[in-house]
Amino acid sequence: MSYRVIALDLDGTLLDHQKKILPESLAVLNEARRQGVKVIIVTGRHHVAIHPFYQALDLDTPAICCNGTYLYDYLGKKVLKSNPMTLDSVTSMIDKLRGSDIQHLMYVDNAMLYNAQTESIKRTLNWSESLPVAQRPTIEFVEDYSHVMHDYDSIWKFAVSSPDLDQLNQVIHEIETDLDLDCEWSWVDQVDVGRKGNSKGQRLKEWVESQGMTMKDVVAFGDNFNDLSMLTTAGLGVAMGNAVDEIKQQAALVTRINTEPGIAEVIRKYVL
Repeated sequence: MSYRVIALDLDGTLLDHQKKILPESLAVLNEARRQGVKVIIVTGRHHVAIHPFYQALDLDTPAICCNGTYLYDYLGKKVLKSNPMTLDSVTSMIDKLRGSDIQHLMYVDNAMLYNAQTESIKRTLNWSESLPVAQRPTIEFVEDYSHVMHDYDSIWKFAVSSPDLDQLNQVIHEIETDLDLDCEWSWVDQVDVGRKGNSKGQRLKEWVESQGMTMKDVVAFGDNFNDLSMLTTAGLGVAMGNAVDEIKQQAALVTRINTEPGIAEVIRKYVL
């Protein structure tokens, strides 16, 4: 067996357009786990927004959330390691985005906060309502982030988005220049903003080594810039066929798009 760990991004990778896991992926991942391979979710999502996928996979590993900002133990229902934003940087982000047309969410302890009812939020709320009550993420409306930011122990990240990519690029440039925060594209129109130094690759490496292995033992799957740190350091970094071109160029292997059983094919060829 060449690889002992399978690291999976969710959106655009393990999940199809309906936010479902392909049956072929479920079957092969279950088979890999029976053979002793560790399967771990490495996502930009908050841990409250991955319940249905974690449970469908029946995992016992922790989840790497918010692009490596923290490692979450689902079985123990606790954060194992984390590197959240500082209150100063949160204040600066709120000031930077105040009055802006840029849509933004603030990810805190056990919830995602929003301050405007955008189309994206409506879709997320509708998705949440479609889930069993026990799997629904906590998504809360607040009038002003600055009024509640001190109510939480940790602020993990901001997710900023806009259909106006020129405006989004300008704001991201200002954040990186003025606030010294890391900005990583996680979707075609969304950028995740968090504390400098956090990445999927770094947190994954830390966890893998805690299990007595190295990144050479890992096959990782992803589709966007926030996946690059793990794709380029894994023993086998696999870009999805729907990944952006820059990611495909830097991955060791490109498989099929996320609506087709490319993940299953790679695992059967290189892992099982």
